[in-house]
Amino acid sequence: MQHLGGSTESCPFSFNFEPSTFKVGDMVSYRIPERFEDFPFVGTLVEVHADYVMISTNDPTCPELVLKGTREARPVVDFAQLPSTSV
Repeated sequence: MQHLGGSTESCPFSFNFEPSTFKVGDMVSYRIPERFEDFPFVGTLVEVHADYVMISTNDPTCPELVLKGTREARPVVDFAQLPSTSV
């Protein structure tokens, strides 16, 4: 993700889009398509399993919020996992 919006500025985030190399601490772009379509959210992997990942939302107002996502280039998270106050 370089040169966003035609600008010469690079994206300030370094994402891992390669599921086979996912490791704890990697920053990923995840999505919640049933509510937000393809809108990108940024999270940090806190657990990596064979077929799913656990993603910290890095939300300072809810630091304990961790979401289960699919193990793919841009993990998919089920909207039902979000607390009702975060919508």
